[in-house]
Amino acid sequence: MFENRDMPLKNHELVRNYEFKHIGYERRPVLGPDGQEPEGLFNAWVILDNPGQLNSYTTEAVKEVILAFRRASMERDVVCAVFTATGDRAFCTGGNTAEYAEVYAGRPLEYRQYMRLFNDMVTSILECDKPVVNRVNGMRIAGGQEIGMACDFTIAADTALFGQAGPKHGSAPDGGSTDFLPLYVGFARAMESGTLCQMWSAHEALRFGLVNDIVPVLRHDGAFIPNPLVVTDRYLDEMGCIVHGRFKTGDAWTAARALMKSCDVDLTRLDERVEKLAWDLCLTMPDCTTKTIESLRKHKLEHWHQNRESNRAWLALNMNAEAKAGFPAFHYGQKGHREVDFILLRQLLAQGHPMDDELIRKISPHTQEVAT
Repeated sequence: MFENRDMPLKNHELVRNYEFKHIGYERRPVLGPDGQEPEGLFNAWVILDNPGQLNSYTTEAVKEVILAFRRASMERDVVCAVFTATGDRAFCTGGNTAEYAEVYAGRPLEYRQYMRLFNDMVTSILECDKPVVNRVNGMRIAGGQEIGMACDFTIAADTALFGQAGPKHGSAPDGGSTDFLPLYVGFARAMESGTLCQMWSAHEALRFGLVNDIVPVLRHDGAFIPNPLVVTDRYLDEMGCIVHGRFKTGDAWTAARALMKSCDVDLTRLDERVEKLAWDLCLTMPDCTTKTIESLRKHKLEHWHQNRESNRAWLALNMNAEAKAGFPAFHYGQKGHREVDFILLRQLLAQGHPMDDELIRKISPHTQEVAT
């Protein structure tokens, strides 16, 4: 009955022994209580590695993320896939703005091909054969929010920020957020986040049901402290703050900023919490866990499969419209001045002005700076 048990196993990777150049892929031993490492069991860490640009994903990185999740699926000794990034500022802020501004703006056919890769990246996460944990080490914004929500679990630093950026910069959050956000946080909050592009603190994200857990990562005088910029609702008036992570000026806010800057960032507890989740998943029947995860993912997949191709087509065509203005404005504009003149844009369109290069020059901050 078992005469073939010694036959060599097949390798089912798409590209066998691929060497990653644009992202990291690490096999780390599963860690149990007291640091025990069960022999022969690993977690696959998929690591975005572009910290200088807030871990935005380039086209080449997107290709490798697809291969990485395929590898994690196929490696029989992998328990979980952990999706994270280098550094402590950002998990991911979306697509690479240099590529968007210089390669794709004004080239809808090129962007349509790029969006095929992006869609495949999201699908590779949603269809990974292993549980996927998003380790959020900083900002999770725009496309970063979308690939994060494609994961099964999210553990975040309490300094992380979550949100969208599309309507502020010439796009729509149609790479997954319009599909996934209502499932996580409900329609009202999803609508608010998707259109207004206001950031949520990690504490708000936890309260809204967007993440599973948050942990402190700031050390002051050697001890971990909560993010001083985040306060609970009952302290909002006292601290001079308003909701959605947008703070008024004031002594309390200034003091909190100063305290935050004096802290060291230590991601030890974040790693420990991720490892504990992976360990807890290890202590389950693997096939039963996989089936449960796949059944729960169907709620996301239903919306994703229904919309992804029509969204891809619209996003490509938009590269000849508002994205042609928004992406270069963000990439070339000065810090704090990276949005088009929204009022002038609406006024010109209301007058029947075509969405052409002349209009883009009039509303773009970087062209106005050159002119002056």
